[in-house]
Amino acid sequence: MGQESAGRAWSAHETAVVDEPCEIGAGTRIWHFCHVMANTKIGRGCSLGQNVFVASGVTLGDNVKVQNNVSIYTGVECEDDVFLGPSMVFTNVINPRSHVNRKEEYQRTLLKRGTSVGANATIVCGLTLGRYSFVGAGSVVTHDVPDFGLVYGVPARFKGYVCRCGVGLDFKNPIRDAAERVACGECGAIFEKDSEGLVNEAGEGA
Repeated sequence: MGQESAGRAWSAHETAVVDEPCEIGAGTRIWHFCHVMANTKIGRGCSLGQNVFVASGVTLGDNVKVQNNVSIYTGVECEDDVFLGPSMVFTNVINPRSHVNRKEEYQRTLLKRGTSVGANATIVCGLTLGRYSFVGAGSVVTHDVPDFGLVYGVPARFKGYVCRCGVGLDFKNPIRDAAERVACGECGAIFEKDSEGLVNEAGEGA
């Protein structure tokens, strides 16, 4: 991991290309055959797996995990604790044509804190994926996803809610005397529904 020897707090494999200037946080690791373009911002404790491309203007928060063969294009922003599965795909233009220059039309795509995107999923540009939402492997996401929302399929459809720990929440079995409140069966976190979406007692909802 040659960049450590240069006195940096982050590390990159000798086959990786990291253009300057860019901002990379302490503890971030960049693996084989990656390319990080200039004017990117990558937070602390991130991991970029083999053959990852990060375009100019991209922002990644802290503890973002990017698996192998992912290209993150201009217009994408990932908040803290986002997980991008192997070979998942972003786009940044709605109607691309080889003979039409649409660099001024790049769309913003926002993945909020804790979002997980499964392997081989495609995220159409211009969307917002809510906090701790979960996109199933192989899905094609064409609409915004709510906080804690679970979506999958082609096109992806809303299938329910998941906890921050990633376990599904079963509103068919609510807490006694609270029809719109459930406890996660894995970690015990309590969630409740309201008119704005899903909210837990700690204030982590919409």
